[in-house]
Amino acid sequence: MQTQLSCIIFVCMRNTVAKQAILEILYKSETALSQTEVQQILPQGFCNRVTIYRVLDRLVKENLIHEITNIDGVVKYANCKKCNKNHSHQHLHFSCENCNTVTCIKSVEPQFDLPKEYEIKKINFMVSGICPSCSR
Repeated sequence: MQTQLSCIIFVCMRNTVAKQAILEILYKSETALSQTEVQQILPQGFCNRVTIYRVLDRLVKENLIHEITNIDGVVKYANCKKCNKNHSHQHLHFSCENCNTVTCIKSVEPQFDLPKEYEIKKINFMVSGICPSCSR
């Protein structure tokens, strides 16, 4: 785990204390987190919500995390768990209707056969239901 996290931090162009802390939170999380959830995990007063948004935006642009818009329109962020900038974020996301968690299901990737003149830039493939933890 430490080797992979060190690799991710090394790839970052500009590393700040806030950026490293937020990336570590996302790296350790099994589910996607909103800006508010990240802020609740950080120590109180560590940084303000604007800084968190800026860091999350920069991490998305650096391709270290990806953003997911859930069924309710809330943007959540998930760590890519890879140190490769050429990987794809186009996989299924599962939104639990009970606990509101969003989980990346990387084993399911959507396939589209669009006409040649269309170029896909982003896919938001969201399925909602009840997660395994809530169905017990």
